[in-house]
Amino acid sequence: MLKHLVMLKLKETAKGASALENAQTLKTMLDALVEKIDEIKAFEVGINIFSNSQTAHLCLYSEFEDEEALNRYANHPEHQRVVAFIQQVMEERRVVDYHI
Repeated sequence: MLKHLVMLKLKETAKGASALENAQTLKTMLDALVEKIDEIKAFEVGINIFSNSQTAHLCLYSEFEDEEALNRYANHPEHQRVVAFIQQVMEERRVVDYHI
């Protein structure tokens, strides 16, 4: 099993919306992927309830069978649509992938 963690710090404003508004939009978009991408084994998206210079706005926790499944998820057209939005609103991204 492969765990995939992503933390995003968003721009304070982007696409005419605040970071919190974009985090909420992004959570909705990401949550919708569960029904569209079979490779997802577990999926959780959280919006940070605290805010300071060291925090991220949003965290994604997901699980996949293996690296190949993660790759299929990453390249899936529905995921790529979300990635396009992320690239417009993101300031910083951190990723950790590990086996359990």
